Amino acid sequence: MNKKSIILLFVFALSHIASASGTNYCQPNESCWPKQEEWKKLKDKVHGRLLSSESYLEPCKTDPQSSACITALKNSKNPFFVEAQSEATQFTGWLNAWNSAPSPYVIAAQNAEDIVAGVNFARQHHLRIVVKGTGHDFLGRSNAPNSLLIWTHNMRKITMHDSFVCQGCPAGFPAVTVEAGARWLEVYNEVISKHGRYVQGGGCTSVGAVGGFSLGGGFGEFSKKFGTGAANMLEAEVVTADGKILIANAYQNKDLFWALRGGGGGTFGIVTKITYRTHELPKSFGVFEGSIIAEDDQAYKQLLSYFIPFYRENLSNEHWGGYIFIQRNNVLKFSLQFQELNKAEVEKIWHPFKDSLVGKKLYKIENKIVEIPPQKMWDYNLMKKIDPNSIVADVEEKENHFWWKTHDKDQASQFLYSYLSRWLPMKMFKDESAPKLAEALFQASRHWDFELHLQKGQAGASPFALKHGKETSMNPELFNAALMFMLTTGKQDVFPNIKGFEPNITEGENVLEHMKSAIRIIREATPGAGAYVNEVDYFEPDWQRTLWGENYPRLLSIKRKYDPANIFTCHHCVGSETLDENTTTP
Repeated sequence: MNKKSIILLFVFALSHIASASGTNYCQPNESCWPKQEEWKKLKDKVHGRLLSSESYLEPCKTDPQSSACITALKNSKNPFFVEAQSEATQFTGWLNAWNSAPSPYVIAAQNAEDIVAGVNFARQHHLRIVVKGTGHDFLGRSNAPNSLLIWTHNMRKITMHDSFVCQGCPAGFPAVTVEAGARWLEVYNEVISKHGRYVQGGGCTSVGAVGGFSLGGGFGEFSKKFGTGAANMLEAEVVTADGKILIANAYQNKDLFWALRGGGGGTFGIVTKITYRTHELPKSFGVFEGSIIAEDDQAYKQLLSYFIPFYRENLSNEHWGGYIFIQRNNVLKFSLQFQELNKAEVEKIWHPFKDSLVGKKLYKIENKIVEIPPQKMWDYNLMKKIDPNSIVADVEEKENHFWWKTHDKDQASQFLYSYLSRWLPMKMFKDESAPKLAEALFQASRHWDFELHLQKGQAGASPFALKHGKETSMNPELFNAALMFMLTTGKQDVFPNIKGFEPNITEGENVLEHMKSAIRIIREATPGAGAYVNEVDYFEPDWQRTLWGENYPRLLSIKRKYDPANIFTCHHCVGSETLDENTTTP
């Protein structure tokens, strides 16, 4: 019997053992649902921080033309506004998968004790728990109807440490402790702008700095240099299913610590704060943006064949991150970030590739390089001055609040038609496989536009990133991956439960057929490749192997140890084999 068969048998056995605990949570129409006096006791327990939620889009239900509705729709495009509404999520749903739905009761937690009270109450009454920090989740895991929502938005404290010594650890490291509601923009302002250190966080400014980000692994533009968010985690405080507050690190609750570093959010407990290692700030940061337009299909195919070895030799290393856009109109676009390089060095790196195209009269090439003072990388005022087209300011003009126009502009309140991804193994970029990869990318681009995310593969990463990354519970296939293929499409101003704003199902399903054709080509070219926990198809087949590979049996065993009754569960999360999708998901 081979290794894969053993893994699958072990998973099957454990999942059936788990079924005894059940996941048919209590519903409001059942006698087990808490009485009003019981909710009142919970409210007293959390010092009045138990809320009833009402959608900020309520005016659109009664009068879509009203000024109140128009204002609500405008606000819906601001990710910072959306995550400040307890009932709202970054995405409004996913075609044929989930629709954003409010919880009838919300604990607006301010500390770990509030969360303990919520967990104990949910366990006592067999209620479903969902956790929302920012709600920036593609799979709908931070919302569910008829659930108790633990909302960590108000837990925003950020503490710098010159030398953080975790509980039981023999030595300290420069670090930052971040509470569960903080966003990465706030953390960057504290760590980079104010203290001149670097912390590896997410690329989107509004993404939560704890929650699903690092629990699922967590990538940012410079993850090939500094590693994933999970790799940089030194310690976590977590509320477990029995209502205890545990400290998990490499020296105590070691199994839980390993699981939290990549095993997925909403699974093993509710993390209230994380301490991350900080690093010496690089001497330089910068942005490389450009495009190459091919005259026809044949020229485009040739362009891709030129680019693959160039990427392997020059970009798959610790200096680079960002995105490459491969489009149906035969345009190759770049939105890349670099560190520890200057403009002259970047030009030297790109010169051979550009030189191989110049003079062929088949390509139009444009690019620009912008150097950014390292301590100002996340400074709104500087970005507004040197590259104003790259950012969108918070509509309320809050201090230093912005998001990236290139990649984040249309995400807030977007309804997803689909979100498909796949790691592309570095072996596909080798000389003997490169032609096959070029052909696969070209053929996929005939069906739909897609992206390649440099930082979401760890082949070519720094020794630090590889060493500490392999200590986590992330799928080992990550460390063989050159980058991640991503295919996503959706629409803003779509709200499934509001008349006049519903998704166009026919349009969505037509788009989805093109997307499926594209991902099918990539899947066939990359047998056995995995995908990233936080950015994967809702309908991913064989999701346990795809998301965690050989680590899944150990993760499932740890899940059963810390949460034997399945208090915490979510779609395609560890231990969710018995989740009743018909009654417990939005």
